[in-house]
Amino acid sequence: MRVVGSRLTWRFKWSCALVLGLTALLAGCGTSNNIIYGTPVITMGDVNGDFTSYIVDIDEITFTRSDGLVVEPLSTAEQVDLAKLTNLTELLEAPAFPYGTYTSMTLTLDYSAPYISIEAGGYIQTVSPLDTSGDAMSTQAVTVNFDPQHPLVITPNESTAFTIEIDLAAMNTLHLSASPVTATVQPFLSASVVPVAATGTLRARGLVVATEPSSGYYIMNIRPFADLVSALGALTVNTSATTYFNINGNVFVGNAGLKFMDTPNITNTPAVAYGTLDNLADITPTFNATAVYVGSSEESTIADYVTGTVSAISGGTLTLAGASYLNRYGELYYYEAVPVLIGPDTYIFEDGVAAAGLHQASVSVGQQITVGGQATTNSSTGALESLDTTTSSGGLVRLQPTQLWGTLNSATTGSISLDLLSIDNYEPGIFHFAGTGSSAADDAVSTSYLIDTGALNESALPAGTLLQVNGLVTPLGTAPPDFTATSITQASAVPSTLVLEFGNGAGYPKPFLSLSSAGIVVDLGRTDSIHYIQTGPTRIDLTQQAEMPTITFASGTTLILAVGTATSVIDTFNEPASFIGEIRSFEADGDLVYRLVCVGQYDAATNTFVATKVDVAFEESS
Repeated sequence: MRVVGSRLTWRFKWSCALVLGLTALLAGCGTSNNIIYGTPVITMGDVNGDFTSYIVDIDEITFTRSDGLVVEPLSTAEQVDLAKLTNLTELLEAPAFPYGTYTSMTLTLDYSAPYISIEAGGYIQTVSPLDTSGDAMSTQAVTVNFDPQHPLVITPNESTAFTIEIDLAAMNTLHLSASPVTATVQPFLSASVVPVAATGTLRARGLVVATEPSSGYYIMNIRPFADLVSALGALTVNTSATTYFNINGNVFVGNAGLKFMDTPNITNTPAVAYGTLDNLADITPTFNATAVYVGSSEESTIADYVTGTVSAISGGTLTLAGASYLNRYGELYYYEAVPVLIGPDTYIFEDGVAAAGLHQASVSVGQQITVGGQATTNSSTGALESLDTTTSSGGLVRLQPTQLWGTLNSATTGSISLDLLSIDNYEPGIFHFAGTGSSAADDAVSTSYLIDTGALNESALPAGTLLQVNGLVTPLGTAPPDFTATSITQASAVPSTLVLEFGNGAGYPKPFLSLSSAGIVVDLGRTDSIHYIQTGPTRIDLTQQAEMPTITFASGTTLILAVGTATSVIDTFNEPASFIGEIRSFEADGDLVYRLVCVGQYDAATNTFVATKVDVAFEESS
């Protein structure tokens, strides 16, 4: 197996990002003290593993150049809920690096103040993280070697896309019978240079530095997650005639939003943009925004924010299930349920749409929302007890896309009926639909949930088809229909996850019946209780299949293939041959496989799992 080369004894710390003006931004980063720089545009996502929250700190990230130079672009701890990075990738930073070829990265995860939870039987249960000795998990540094054929090459005065993927499914062995529930943690991650198109939808957060309405962009310093102090690189955010803006509760579409931002009171204000990376030809990367949220629309030093899904409504009180809480001090928490007070003076917005006339009843059961207001906390524990949006400080509610999963009962032109399996990843049983209909007889029913599909005609689909549906819940007291869809996707077109565990997390030697670039077949008899393919909320128990599926490698896309141990190094590859060779190297050393996780598409007709990502986690032999 490969090892990390020796390091120089000194570290180079640099973040070309505390930008005080446009001239400094564009001219101050390329060369300094005769060192020529480029910019890695670092994004972070994950593979979830049953978690509703996974709040930990990322203490440090360092990169090692081929000559041993160590660059430390992240030295301030970042609190992050890794469970929220499954459907949305975070733009972590875009710092200046000395040019050259970088061969490895080390990331340190800190579990000293974690909040980890799962949903089991309709209830949220906290999870205590343990190390492999059974002690409370503390900190762990994980080193990742990049593919020798595709290292991170920093080119002078240019940007380079780079992604970090943390695999929660590969690194946590849950012990559900324990009280409280525990997880043995062996951190596992991969890292790779990937094409821009592969990064998907990104969240880019930071402070507004300068706005150029005539040119259609603004510039910001990157502050990821809920960071209140760092400046981790500069980003040019391009907007278009269709970009949605919500700026301190003022909604615009197109250039009018940029013009509203072009005032001194917006400078150094927090802003969040959603979109995709664009041009990387310059040292300052660019980003194409579909939506921008500025100031109190997203966060504030005088307000607190909760994101969750409405599970019940009683008068002016909403109950938010799975509530992610961001307080005014930039601290993250997670709660099973939080009461939210809402009233006629609460400002209501629909994300991405400049809708007029929204009011209290626009919010109904099953709707995902972000709420800003004044928190009430327990005087002894500091725990959040409720959030009030009715105060004169201007409380707000943002209606956000809700995701449904269900099996099709029936379909006609313009409508479908679903037997719901989940609403925003929660079981339908936690939702109380009383009051959702125009009469009690019209209240939503989870087994026959009525959806307006508009121009999305699904009438040709057979009953029983598993569907993912995104959209908005019908306003309170007006159903049917219960929901309006903006997109409908058959499960066969949604990425699935294959997860196998060996030796109850302790590992097993050589569990593969076949192992080659043409495909991988696992001896199912060597797995324990974890052996499934998951698509949305549904799982296929592989022991119920006639034979184990063959894991093949997708073509026409960048593969991210990783193998290693959390206590040593993890090697990342982009081609199957090198990846398979490294697995064989670990096996030859007597190391034991304890987890295999694949992301890709399962073809039931051929019993083939076509993977774009494969992680093989080993236990080192003693």
